[in-house]
Amino acid sequence: MKLKKALALGMFLCVGSPLLALTPSELMCDLLTKPGWVPVPDEHPQFSWCFKDGEQGDYQTAYQIQVAKTTAGFRAEKPDLWDSGKVASGQSLFVTYAGQPLPPNASICWRVRVWDRHGRAGEWSQNVSFLTAVELGDNQAIRYPLKQTKIKPVSIMTNSEGRVFVDFGKAAFGWLELTPQSPERYAGSFIFHVGEKAIDKTVDRQPGGTIRYAKITGALTQPSVYRLPFLADKRNTSEKAGAIVLPPEIGAIMPFRYVEAEETPFPITKESLQQIAITYPFDDTTSAFVSSDRTLDRIYSFCKYSIKATTFAGVYVDGDRERIPYEADAYINQLGHYGVDREFTLARYSHEHLMRYPTWPTEWKQHSVMMAWADWMYTGNTQSLVRCYEQLKREKALIQHARTTDGLLVTSRDKNPEKPDIRDIVDWPGSERDNFDFKPVNAVVNAFFCQNISQMAEMADAVGRTNDAVVFRALAVHVKSAFNTAFYDMKRGCYVDGEGSSHASLHANMLPLAFGLVPESERDRVADFVVSRGMACSVYGAQYLLEGLFEAGREDAAIALMTSQAERSWSNMLKEGSTIALEAWGQKFKSNLDWNHAWGAAPANIIPRYVLGVRPLTPGFGKVLIRPQSGSLEAQGIVPTVRGPVKVGVRQKKNVSYKLMLEIPVNMTARLELPPLPVRDGELTFDGHDAKPVFKDGRLLFDNVVSGKHTIEWKAK
Repeated sequence: MKLKKALALGMFLCVGSPLLALTPSELMCDLLTKPGWVPVPDEHPQFSWCFKDGEQGDYQTAYQIQVAKTTAGFRAEKPDLWDSGKVASGQSLFVTYAGQPLPPNASICWRVRVWDRHGRAGEWSQNVSFLTAVELGDNQAIRYPLKQTKIKPVSIMTNSEGRVFVDFGKAAFGWLELTPQSPERYAGSFIFHVGEKAIDKTVDRQPGGTIRYAKITGALTQPSVYRLPFLADKRNTSEKAGAIVLPPEIGAIMPFRYVEAEETPFPITKESLQQIAITYPFDDTTSAFVSSDRTLDRIYSFCKYSIKATTFAGVYVDGDRERIPYEADAYINQLGHYGVDREFTLARYSHEHLMRYPTWPTEWKQHSVMMAWADWMYTGNTQSLVRCYEQLKREKALIQHARTTDGLLVTSRDKNPEKPDIRDIVDWPGSERDNFDFKPVNAVVNAFFCQNISQMAEMADAVGRTNDAVVFRALAVHVKSAFNTAFYDMKRGCYVDGEGSSHASLHANMLPLAFGLVPESERDRVADFVVSRGMACSVYGAQYLLEGLFEAGREDAAIALMTSQAERSWSNMLKEGSTIALEAWGQKFKSNLDWNHAWGAAPANIIPRYVLGVRPLTPGFGKVLIRPQSGSLEAQGIVPTVRGPVKVGVRQKKNVSYKLMLEIPVNMTARLELPPLPVRDGELTFDGHDAKPVFKDGRLLFDNVVSGKHTIEWKAK
């Protein structure tokens, strides 16, 4: 079967690479992939780079960095701020500046060159500049200013009432601009209806929930671009309530896709009416995905755009109704952002914002540990981890709420004067909990606890807290054992919701499956139970349901859920008319839902992380896991990483052939895990040569695969 659009991504064929010396590209200062857009306050910034050339299996053996006030210093080979000289090192991420004190409020230039595995020096990179802040000091989480993009209508037509109906194709947060096309026709009144939802070429005036609609009236008084005045919504602009207040230059905005012109002083054209979309800077070209299933492709595009569109606040927020950051929302948003763009600043900024302004649910606090771990693993940088470690240990790991007998957490569903910061949520809205039976010691918060403690052990090592690491590691083993003793029902082959409960919900089972808590001997039984429950959870819970199914090797079931046409599905979100992921599966499931929640866009991270199978094995993708789980589908895609794009392509015919095509960036090695194949009944080759893989959990394992293009192919005899 041939993939449509395959040529758009390019075929990943294993061909001989030209003998080129390495040349650095995609230079980054601190976490900024777009140098020069925002001042850097760090007096010792860190430099990183990827590579655009190199032969098969190449890697860096040395580097040289030069930093100067102007490029004239480079032309004379006399940089006035720093010349590192040739440094024998394979480090290409976060090399710390060690030159003269940087001048504040200045534009600084830098460049780098490297030596390849043969000791050959490559060309200098392009010269890149960055701005220093007015005051230089300690490093901190920084972010870009928001971006304004002009979007022209995709269609303009006249509806049955004789009004002009405009469709911009997708909803976006922003405003409308009117541009008179002739000086003599600029004055006059206007009436516009603007909204996210439409019915029969008419903007829906009563869309329900908190789906947005506004009637805008006024008059043009000058022959220039005119911004239509959207009114601020008190529900989502109150800083006292925790809402993110947008900068003055952005002002009041709302999400909308459609415009209906009831009255206008001049004809509406694609030039006279435009949508100004507000987003965080986003590069659509860094990721891609196509498969042999059109529905899955559509869901990927839908969720990818959802990640982009919901960055409008400059921090991850829950959606338009509140515009408040929440940890669980932000974590799913973070993973999705990593999956579709090579961008790390907004995730870090959002995480550290939530460390300062936490929310109340037990599991949301636990997601702060997960956000810190993901930031470290995807970037390889420990600066944020160092800043946050003590607070994570003290407030987010929740070890102070563990009972002494077995280490399990004791929490509460309701407000408790003795433990005001601990209130379990399980899922949201409450109707999506699969009748979860709340108990003081329950499987959901303790599954997160097990995951957190394991992550805290790794992060303690990363920041040099070796004693903490030993304690956390021992506690993780202890709590995992206690978890299975307390909650696993051996007779039924599933986990119960809590101590003293006989009820077994989807949530109590999908989380231990996702976090690797299920004993190997019982994994199939628990997976069978999880599959039997279907999508008995919210769009938030779907993140862990899909993770659990993929981790258990049930990719066909997971993909079936992502491509389902049922009410609880992403297809249903599209059927309801949204172009951004919803807060719930549909209005039926949450009467006050909004149409712009990134926590409803789990496939944006699930597809690159599991269907294509690209995940970091070591911090900063020094080693990458490539375990494609496309089930019976063919698939191909590009996954961005801090070291450059990883490309994966799968071609297969059941019981006939299987081909995995890869491209791995320089300075990265990979562990490849292929699905079970009848190797004895066919021929298996790696880059054209006979291959003898190791078998692990039924999968074919190739370890320490070097950078470059590779093809692994199996053909039946």
